[in-house]
Amino acid sequence: MIDKTVGLADAAALVHNGHTLALGGMTIYRRPVAFALALIRRELPPQNLTLLAFTAGLAADMLVGAGLVTRTRTCYFGLETFGLAPMFTAAASEGRLEIVEESEASIANGLRAQMAGVGFMPGRAWPGTDMFQVRPDVKTITDPYTGQTLTAFPAISCDVAAIHVLKADRFGNAVLGGNPTIDLELATVAQTVILTAEEVVDRLDGPIDIAGHPVTAVVYAPRGAWPTSCYPLYAIDGEEILRYIAACNAGEFWPYVRSLGQGT
Repeated sequence: MIDKTVGLADAAALVHNGHTLALGGMTIYRRPVAFALALIRRELPPQNLTLLAFTAGLAADMLVGAGLVTRTRTCYFGLETFGLAPMFTAAASEGRLEIVEESEASIANGLRAQMAGVGFMPGRAWPGTDMFQVRPDVKTITDPYTGQTLTAFPAISCDVAAIHVLKADRFGNAVLGGNPTIDLELATVAQTVILTAEEVVDRLDGPIDIAGHPVTAVVYAPRGAWPTSCYPLYAIDGEEILRYIAACNAGEFWPYVRSLGQGT
């Protein structure tokens, strides 16, 4: 049993140039915003990151705005009812990002393949769509038992996964608090797993969602998902998200980030 608690800055130092960084949570719910800001505030922030997320939202948009991300892999990038993700939209429109087109099926099957230790996972999605035109790396195979044509989704891995949780103990066991999204899968495939937690306790005795074995670091980060929500502790701060959007649209991304201070 190893005590894995570290400070936020030390956890952010685990992300290196060229890494594939996966962000847990979903759209504007339970996103690791404090961790994203810690990356941005590093003296030498990591460069040329590939961003992996089932859906990308506020934390991801901040990383794009800060120029840390050059490649994205997600099936959605936006702020839900609040509209477009401003910094991603600008970067994509100007051709400053490589966008790897994904769908729910390609990400889910790619992670399953990685978890199974195989090069691909077959699925029924994509036939009859234009996805193969934008993803020539994805092949089809013939099912040897039925003769059906299936899509062979390639395995997806990541160097670092940052996941915000409701509660964790010092050894990395954690509770997500409902809507686990693909956080367990990310914690399984990532080489380095960082948990930011609303609460850190000496030991979790009850049911857990993420077991401590694959976890590298546990960070005490109260309100670490703000202004996204962390149910049931706090709701989305819609006014703050609108303030972020207004600042970005006015060309004031960096003043906004600085206005948040060193914590959320």
